[in-house]
Amino acid sequence: MLKAVTLAEIEKIFTVIERHGLSREAVVIPLRPAAPGTVNMLANGKLEIVVDSQVPIDDWLATLDANITALMAEDGKR
Repeated sequence: MLKAVTLAEIEKIFTVIERHGLSREAVVIPLRPAAPGTVNMLANGKLEIVVDSQVPIDDWLATLDANITALMAEDGKR
């Protein structure tokens, strides 16, 4: 169980967001994980990425990638 998001997890997340053409400044990553992890668009236009505390980070990153893709597609429809 992940108790805190460290630089190691953040660097892995940055790898995923960069594949989507997102800058590091375009995301907010709370240092406290939660179950389940979430990806939400904040009112200021930034993505909030809450790391899942129960799923191993490498497994969760595939879910993160899919969630970002879906959220960006949904945002493009607005």
